[in-house]
Amino acid sequence: MSHDLKTLDGTPLSRFCFGAMQFGVGADRAASEAMYAACRNAGINFFDTAHVYTSGLSETWLGEMVRDERETVFVASKVASTGGSGRANILEQFDISRARHKLDCVDGLYLHRYDPDTPLEETFETLAGLRDAGKIRHVGVSNFAAWQTMKAVAVARQFDLKIALMQPMYNLVKRQVEVEILPMAADQGIAVVPYSPLGGGLLTGKYLDGASGRLKTDERYRVRYGDAWMQDAAAELKSLADELGLSPATLAVAWVASHPGVAAPIISARSVAQLRPSLDAMTFDMDADLRARITALTPTLEPATGRSEEDG
Repeated sequence: MSHDLKTLDGTPLSRFCFGAMQFGVGADRAASEAMYAACRNAGINFFDTAHVYTSGLSETWLGEMVRDERETVFVASKVASTGGSGRANILEQFDISRARHKLDCVDGLYLHRYDPDTPLEETFETLAGLRDAGKIRHVGVSNFAAWQTMKAVAVARQFDLKIALMQPMYNLVKRQVEVEILPMAADQGIAVVPYSPLGGGLLTGKYLDGASGRLKTDERYRVRYGDAWMQDAAAELKSLADELGLSPATLAVAWVASHPGVAAPIISARSVAQLRPSLDAMTFDMDADLRARITALTPTLEPATGRSEEDG
């Protein structure tokens, strides 16, 4: 999708974003630096982190890696995953984050989740203050429903703010965003930067071979991706990938990236070797026929109106 987001030196954002969620936990410092270098070599200039990630190591390490080329890299972070979106909590978490990454400003700052208990006016007045102080360039929302995002759009406008980015979950077995979020974002000119294109590793096919990972060790992921039809879809995707001589991860990421409403899928890993199939998706040319074959592996949801017969 088209958007006007750029790095400080005016370079358009890359079609992929790298998420540094594993920095300091899944990946040690050497592995993290190697992945950052691999992303830069592949042309990625868009990096994502959050206040809540890895007890601060993600923000700290990413800040250190980008500092020498700050003008050419777009750095996004998130606040208010915990503690709500009130003024005091946003400012406290943002100050802690700045102390970690030591950047004068972040290019994008997301609200990590919707807070039903804080007036949006308080939230966006606070973010406008950070913008006016030169500490953030763009505002985004993460894990917001379409209706919540539209409320945010209306309130943010009162403070001369635009919701420039949004970060929903999107992959072949989690397609809810197609119903309202992607059409809404396209209408509003919001860049959609979806996370989990590999479905917590499900769509890499590794669990078909009995491998360990988050779907077995993290209860949240086990529940999120535990339905039998999801496992079946992963197996079918692997069969298709084998037929084409590709990694299923490459197909899964390229499928998300090929949606016209997606600005940049967030890819991540614990090592360069694990990251490579996702990087390969950057240069993979998915034609309409292949996209249709992959799309047919999982249910396409009806439009929000429930009047799918009118789309024929």
